[in-house]
Amino acid sequence: MKLLRYGEAGSERPGLLDADGTIRDLSAHVTDIAGKALDPASLEALSKLDPKSLPAVSGKPRIGACVAGTGKFICIGLNYSDHAAETGATVPPEPIIFMKASSAIVGPDDDVLIPRGSVKTDWEVELGVVIGKTAKYVTEAEALDYVAGYCVAHDVSERAFQAERQGQWTKGKSCDTFGPIGPWLVTKDEVKDPQNIPMWLKVNGKTMQNGSTKTMVYGVAYLVSYLSQFMSLHPGDIISTGTPPGVGLGMKPPVFLKAGDVVELGIEGLGIQKQTFKADL
Repeated sequence: MKLLRYGEAGSERPGLLDADGTIRDLSAHVTDIAGKALDPASLEALSKLDPKSLPAVSGKPRIGACVAGTGKFICIGLNYSDHAAETGATVPPEPIIFMKASSAIVGPDDDVLIPRGSVKTDWEVELGVVIGKTAKYVTEAEALDYVAGYCVAHDVSERAFQAERQGQWTKGKSCDTFGPIGPWLVTKDEVKDPQNIPMWLKVNGKTMQNGSTKTMVYGVAYLVSYLSQFMSLHPGDIISTGTPPGVGLGMKPPVFLKAGDVVELGIEGLGIQKQTFKADL
């Protein structure tokens, strides 16, 4: 299934994208794409619905973030061998973990605001993993049982805030609108192999990133298990698993985003995002 949330920001309704690309309303079955709705039993019940029996949504509504109630937005740094190489970094012996504020989450096509004082706002297409049930001390072999599905995540980053100021990476990753998610939450049964999915990103129509999850250092199952050793993962939590090469920081000379730039990004089978970058006045 492709689950989504549509409507004005703060008033989104749960929906399902049918085989014809029509949005179907799920309000009679779940209150939101969040919490218990992400549990395997709930997802199985939704999968048995006949999409044609659900009300069709007319027009082209705004698409919101594909999951609500996210308590933790966990990111993994330098998790693609070819991305680590372009930045001159060594592949870490354990996953680099940092947090992105959940207040950064927006819809896949919402405008992204370049924060005041920013001079190095950058792009990163990433595979997002959405947790479906509470995971604590899980093994790698059972880890995917705790995954509800996958989505496109854009880990927008301000490199000067991230690396040239004191402290952790979080402040360069958590600016308002720096976490577009969606358009859909694609349930895991539709993703045969999360470690072999093409992904790409364009800036103003020019391809900047063209990679695959094949070059991920630490795979999805490993990351879910690893993180669960240090913290419980709850339904709606998102793990953003790292980015392939082609970020602005890695170019010679580096290239960064400015107001008016348009970024498009996508992951095969998971959908496409498109954002216009604007100054946060």
